[in-house]
Amino acid sequence: MRPPAGAPSLSRRTRILLIAAAVLVVVLLGGSRLVDFYVDWAWFGEVGFRGVLGTVLVTRIVQFVAGAILLGGMIWLTLWLAYRFRPVFVPVNGPEDPIARYRTVIIARPKLFGIGLPVIVGIIAGLAAQGSWQTTQMFLNRTPFGQTDPEFGNDIGFYAFTLPFIRAVLDWLFVAVAVSFVVALVAHYLFGGIRLSGRSGQVSAAARAHLAILAGVFVLLKAVAYYLDRYELLFSDRNPNFNGATYTDLNAVMPAKLILLVISIICAAAFFAAVFRRNLQLPGIAVVLLVLSSILVGAAWPAVLQQFVVAPNANVREAPSIERNIAATRAAFGLTDDKVTVEPYSGTSTATSAQVRGDTATIPNIRLLDPAKLTKTFTQLQQRRNFYGFPDKLDIDRYTVGGQKQDYVVAARELDSSALVGNQQDWINKHLVYTHGNGFVAAPANQINAALEDTGGQGGLPKFTVSDTTTEGLIPVTQPRIYYGELITDYSIVGAQQGDPAREYDTDSQQYTYTGKGGVSLGNLFNKLVYSLYYGERNILFNSSINDSSKIIYNRDPRDRVEKVAPWLTVDNDPYPAVVDGKIQWIVDGYTTLKNYPYAQQVPLGDTTADSQLGLQGQRLPNDTISYLRNSVKATVDAYDGTVTLYAFDPTDPVLQTWEKAFPGTVKPESDISPALRDHFRYPEDQFKVQRELLTRYHVDNPGEFFSTVSFWDVPSDPTVQGNTGASQDAQPPYYLLTGLPGQNGASFQLTSALVSLRRQFMAAYMTASSEPDSYGKITVLQLPADTQTLGPQQVQAQFLGSPEVSSELNLLRQNQTTIDYGNLLTLPVAGGLLYVEPVYIERAGQDSSYPQLARVLVSFGGRVGYDANLATALDQVFGAGAGAGVTPPNPSGGGSPPPTTPTTTPGAGTSPALAAAANDISSALAQLKAAQQSGDFGAQGQALAALDSAVKKFQAAQSAPATTTPAAPPAQGGG
Repeated sequence: MRPPAGAPSLSRRTRILLIAAAVLVVVLLGGSRLVDFYVDWAWFGEVGFRGVLGTVLVTRIVQFVAGAILLGGMIWLTLWLAYRFRPVFVPVNGPEDPIARYRTVIIARPKLFGIGLPVIVGIIAGLAAQGSWQTTQMFLNRTPFGQTDPEFGNDIGFYAFTLPFIRAVLDWLFVAVAVSFVVALVAHYLFGGIRLSGRSGQVSAAARAHLAILAGVFVLLKAVAYYLDRYELLFSDRNPNFNGATYTDLNAVMPAKLILLVISIICAAAFFAAVFRRNLQLPGIAVVLLVLSSILVGAAWPAVLQQFVVAPNANVREAPSIERNIAATRAAFGLTDDKVTVEPYSGTSTATSAQVRGDTATIPNIRLLDPAKLTKTFTQLQQRRNFYGFPDKLDIDRYTVGGQKQDYVVAARELDSSALVGNQQDWINKHLVYTHGNGFVAAPANQINAALEDTGGQGGLPKFTVSDTTTEGLIPVTQPRIYYGELITDYSIVGAQQGDPAREYDTDSQQYTYTGKGGVSLGNLFNKLVYSLYYGERNILFNSSINDSSKIIYNRDPRDRVEKVAPWLTVDNDPYPAVVDGKIQWIVDGYTTLKNYPYAQQVPLGDTTADSQLGLQGQRLPNDTISYLRNSVKATVDAYDGTVTLYAFDPTDPVLQTWEKAFPGTVKPESDISPALRDHFRYPEDQFKVQRELLTRYHVDNPGEFFSTVSFWDVPSDPTVQGNTGASQDAQPPYYLLTGLPGQNGASFQLTSALVSLRRQFMAAYMTASSEPDSYGKITVLQLPADTQTLGPQQVQAQFLGSPEVSSELNLLRQNQTTIDYGNLLTLPVAGGLLYVEPVYIERAGQDSSYPQLARVLVSFGGRVGYDANLATALDQVFGAGAGAGVTPPNPSGGGSPPPTTPTTTPGAGTSPALAAAANDISSALAQLKAAQQSGDFGAQGQALAALDSAVKKFQAAQSAPATTTPAAPPAQGGG
């Protein structure tokens, strides 16, 4: 049978070329994806989580097929019906009718268009559908919460697991029907069922019935959507002050949804009736009724009620909804009464030196080392080789050494892939030689080696303890080699056959061969070929040293490894290394979250967890909106062999239970957590930041008080960042401290934060979360009286910088091309008041080899300021003689000596008579300057400044002159 006239035909050669081109495209696109999949498949097998990849893959495939069949099948059925019931005779509108030509082409190849178009649309739909696999798995494995919402009485699990799935299916049905309607409209027009000739055109009975049924089904689906909308009102954000169904939602919008549901059913019935009636007036009237009802009942009536009934009496009308919002938010974010204790605290005190000295939980443990400032110090003093490195923000953890618990600044000495230079970047060196880091470095957080000036400029440094392949420090490590870390971004090929020489760099005189279980085997040609293609590196295929025992290590960041094996978790920004039973383990916190929890406040996760140290912590959390958060999983990644272990840390969490059903066996029970590992669990910062932000409002119980916002608080901005003022600026980060609390026996490891009054800088509360195993997760809020004006962090910083003595000495420190950097401003409850402590670091400007050194310590309590190189002396200045006696002195094992009986207070106590005399002259000049400033005598101020300048020059000259006497041993500085 010849094709109709005008139908273009393809030659045999053209068809072959088109088929070949299609096959090439499939190979290029599909081949790359197959390689990626195999690399993932091999990696998941290495870590023992292949079941996770399998479950995700099967779910995606099923959803792909379902989406493709739904949309592709609907398109095929639509085209088949339009073709099957096309008019036998179709008048042609003149010889130049463009539709006739397209109609001829389509009719000549009905299979090409009738099958090809649905297949293409189905593939696109399937690709889009397979992305929502988490929604499907949560629905299939849903777990009841055992709690119901206050409006409908449904279990919270319905909103968490069932409603999102039903809504997703409904959305796909909407898309399928809408696309089918459009395709039907075009197809009937092409096949002649719809003609636009004449005044009103003509529609065949088949076309009218087809379109009417599709329109009726669409409106019927809209009725279902109106029914579901009622439940989703419990997530309403109509009121900017809280989430949840408002008075208007409950009394206007919800009845409107029911009315619109009934009208939608009537409208759908009118469309179905049009199948048997030629007149389309009835469906038209129904559509107009639905549109007008949507405007009047669905929009206008709620707006009128809101404006004239709710707004004038909002504090009363919204009280029940606010009460529900408070209860739901506390339940969703772990802020219930059994977890949060709010206690009154005066915040002001006239503490004596004896009272301060008697605080043996806080004073001896005051932290002087800021982990966000010391990366360069650790790098310069403990890097050892250029290809090792430390993260931009170090970590804080606690260890018991010699029977005494102590908080330490800790870091793993990792291989820094970006630090390789010159020939180190050769492929062999980069991937076969420099393969791992070496060592665990720690320093007591409350001590330094000595005051800056007491050791000829070599003071103010951490007292390091190092455990690596050549040294065993106070924290012993049995396997110090680090193959998995935050700085190792590239792959390494490790392992060798027995008897082969070792090739991996270990020390300058020793090589090493990896013996861990991490890595994927390169012992066969197929794997070599796959990884050669994956990395685009032919050396993997042809290098002779890669043998049957060789393995390739990749995906080495602890955070990435946890995210891959548990894609249902939101992973904390800050993994930290811990020595557990002699092994270096990366500890990673994992969160389960929900988008929709009835009446709970919705929080933008990324924005809420951002603070002034965000750039140091690496990547920012996704800014997903959540209304439920649990730290339900603690994960560990072995730094040597990469083993990933997930522990159920909150086994009562229904979301975790749901995912455990979806991926059985992937999460170990809480009972498997060893006491040694539990001792190093920290309350996670990101969770704390979210709870901190919520507690600024949700500490309020009374709905009327909540509505007025009068008792709300703010998270203070970080005062140590220059120009960072105002509530909208970068937040002050929380700080890990080993410290005491009022009414608590002994020190405990806590995550702490100050809170200030709303849009003011006065202190409002002090918040702390315990990380101790026996009280983990208990949040204590010390609430200050509302009528007090206790200085907050910004005001204390201004007080520090405004002090004439502090300002003058800071100017001295800035000389000789040095820069000043303010460390973390710590807030500590001491003797009924609030003690502020801030370290001040100096660094030589313009030198790559420079690093921060602790130069001074600022102390504030009750408006009094202390400032000295020695923390003990600064405390004495604030509280009186003897207050600083409780400061922890360096111990002999740490390289220190007993504390001085008379702390050095001059800025330049030196090692020669000239240096000491110059230092005394500086002190005298500063005293003269202070007296002149207080009296307002400008002439005396000028004379004092001249004397100060002369004394500084003498001091600098004495520093550069060779010492003529043997310097005495420097006095130990008690934490300062």
